[in-house]
Amino acid sequence: MNQHAVGSHPDLRAAIRQATRRLLPFLLLMYVMAFLDRANIGFAKAQFQADVGISDAAYAFGAGVFFIGYALVEVPSNLIMQKVGARIWMCRIMVTWGLISAAMAFVKGETSFYALRFLLGVAEAGFFPGVILYLTYWFPQQTRGKALGLFYFGAPIAFIVGSPLSGLLLELHGVNGLVGWQWMFLVEGLLATVVGVAALIYLVDRPRDAKWLTAPQRDALVAALEAEDQAKRAHSPGTVLQALFNGRVLYLCAIYLLIQASVYGVVFYLPTQVAGLMGRKIGFTVGLVAAIPWLCSALAAYVVPGYADRHRRHRMVAAVTLFISAAGIAASVAVSQPIVALIALCFAAAGFISVQPVFWHFPAAFVSGAAAAASFGLINSFGAVGGFIAPNLKHAAEVAFHSPAAGLYTLAATTVLAGVMIAFMGGRTTQNAPSAPPYRA
Repeated sequence: MNQHAVGSHPDLRAAIRQATRRLLPFLLLMYVMAFLDRANIGFAKAQFQADVGISDAAYAFGAGVFFIGYALVEVPSNLIMQKVGARIWMCRIMVTWGLISAAMAFVKGETSFYALRFLLGVAEAGFFPGVILYLTYWFPQQTRGKALGLFYFGAPIAFIVGSPLSGLLLELHGVNGLVGWQWMFLVEGLLATVVGVAALIYLVDRPRDAKWLTAPQRDALVAALEAEDQAKRAHSPGTVLQALFNGRVLYLCAIYLLIQASVYGVVFYLPTQVAGLMGRKIGFTVGLVAAIPWLCSALAAYVVPGYADRHRRHRMVAAVTLFISAAGIAASVAVSQPIVALIALCFAAAGFISVQPVFWHFPAAFVSGAAAAASFGLINSFGAVGGFIAPNLKHAAEVAFHSPAAGLYTLAATTVLAGVMIAFMGGRTTQNAPSAPPYRA
């Protein structure tokens, strides 16, 4: 169904509005919990390292090993979700990751740190590509970019809300015999577990099961999604194995690895970087200032994907957004004025958050069914590898060049490379599904 048909069918429009209002706020809450529990280690860094006695290299490895566990289980997790449904599987994912995240409060040394970070990745694996797959069950292609952009609000909100929250919890040092970082892991991990139980009650697997849609709305939405899926099948890899070895999918895997390297290379160290700019220890005040770049990224996540959808210029928008993000990463360490450096971080965060919902347009445009589940899982697995590489690459560059700025310059270079690869994509990788209007690169 093309964009004109989506806009002109009243029951379909009403169904999409209802799905947006009903599902996206809860999915957003889930993403806030996910992003917070994987990245809150950045807030605990200084105090955590001092108390547990681990080096910078051990911290970098532990921060990154999460993504190894994550990558190993992504594809099978997504295939299981396609079989058992989102309600059951999202509940399982969130409950187990919440409990493991809470257990981080009891880390005693490098071995337990590595083990729990690895298990956290295994537990959370499949959440993000599962949500991407889930959104393809509810939103036709011409409205999916906006839906993804709203979902991506979760990352900036995690820091807008989570930065002050994490900073505040760190200040509970000594309460009931626990240090601040122990309180942070316990509270934020258990919150994720509660949201996971709620997912089992709240989510609906498919539009045909949604009692909050009228019968005409259900029929219109199901018909639009089935027509789109049927049109994609002619160009989609036919089987899971074909999807995993498809050239277009693998090219997108490489791009997403580079994007996620820039994301987590900044995320894991942003609180420390902001504290350095302010000349203060990480706490509530630093947490408030560290939330500013994520306010900017929330605005970008709303504006950029919608612009790309309206003008059908996803490739150009994605490439330019990545180049802006790279410039922001580099400028944040190249300038000496704290205010200018903070503004640069705002551009960096806005760029690498808003480009991601635009990126997911590419695989969603040509894969369907089990091939989509496998492809989304594989692409996100490569992104997880990028998350593992990022802190270790940053640390290695700083050691090799004897400069704390070298790490961020290296991450800026990987971001530029991702932008170049998107700019030179060709063929059906950059096209919409056959049922959509002609694609303009």
